[in-house]
Amino acid sequence: MSVVSEEMKKNVAANSAIRQMFEEGKKRAAIYGSENVFDFSIGNPSVAVPKRVKEAILEVLEEENELELHGYMSNAGYPDVRRKIAESINKKYGSNFGENNVVMTVGAGGALSVVFKAILNPGDEVIVIRPYFFEYNNYVKNNGGKIVQVEPDLKDFSINFEDLEEKITAKTRAVIINSPNNPSGTIYSEDTLKKLGNLLEEKGKEYSTSILVVSDEPYRELAYDGVEVPFIPNIINNAVIAYSWSKTLSIPGERIGYILVSDKIEDADELFNACAIAVRTLGFVNAPSLIQKVVAKCLDVKVDINVYDKNRKTLFEGLTNIGYECVKPQGAFYMFVKAPIEDENKFVEKCKEKNIMLVGGSAFACPGYVRISYCTSYESIKNSLPKFEEVYKELLK
Repeated sequence: MSVVSEEMKKNVAANSAIRQMFEEGKKRAAIYGSENVFDFSIGNPSVAVPKRVKEAILEVLEEENELELHGYMSNAGYPDVRRKIAESINKKYGSNFGENNVVMTVGAGGALSVVFKAILNPGDEVIVIRPYFFEYNNYVKNNGGKIVQVEPDLKDFSINFEDLEEKITAKTRAVIINSPNNPSGTIYSEDTLKKLGNLLEEKGKEYSTSILVVSDEPYRELAYDGVEVPFIPNIINNAVIAYSWSKTLSIPGERIGYILVSDKIEDADELFNACAIAVRTLGFVNAPSLIQKVVAKCLDVKVDINVYDKNRKTLFEGLTNIGYECVKPQGAFYMFVKAPIEDENKFVEKCKEKNIMLVGGSAFACPGYVRISYCTSYESIKNSLPKFEEVYKELLK
């Protein structure tokens, strides 16, 4: 008898399509040369880490007591770090948060796991808007919840409110939103968010429940063409933010983020305490200590998103000129492109023959599309376009 659980066997068998394609890209790069392989599979930042981050690391190592720096702290994180983050948020968005609104986490993924550990009872439902980051399934399921999918709005990948309203039940505990969105790059407007907040408030009254909006925001700072990313707690009362510096500072491997619990939530203090304890009971214990202190020194620092924007414009113009269909992304660093044939998997395999590594839309619960991660070199973007054209012509000849 296997020592591995049946549930985990399923997870292994269904291993992330993103990771599988990423590994395939590395194998092909070793064979054909990295310059001849166009790996658009994974959202690994390609923009250099800001110089200030390295400086801050050295400053923290010089300034802090070694034993304290590398030791345990409150499960919620260092109070001074949480206070600085709250002050930075207040300065940007005119809010009035303090250290007891912020829980430091092991990235945004850790933040989401903590939130769902804190709020879900067995059988509770969490609504997701297709297309969506498929790891949400695990974060919810691991904590006893059930995912409910809302049909996509294929016009602009905003929220399909008609279907959303039908999917809300007495068991609905939360709605996950992700704006800027992975994989579409869509940014929800303030009007869209107001409509969402009003709907959830009405449904909460109807079912005598409280429905939480959980906003996953690792791409908050990556927005283009002057588009503003609305600050959710200023629009929706029952809101929690899961934030990460993975993309803002190009440090995904450092695994650092936070949960922001809005004061407007009726039992905000209780939820803050529950999240802090969930950090421990999930086994994280606390967010990484050194990098907590580092990000506190880099709250006004960002990567140069002009690099991503140049890639975005070149890729969008190149693909649409060939004949591909795509909604121009407003943020993040992904493009969600309609496959030129009905069979998305056949398209992905055809691209692979040309050493183009893509992820099928089925991995985001939206078949018929592919995600292209354009956080790569500009040369790779430019050099891939003739290959995309070859694929297009060969499939449609």
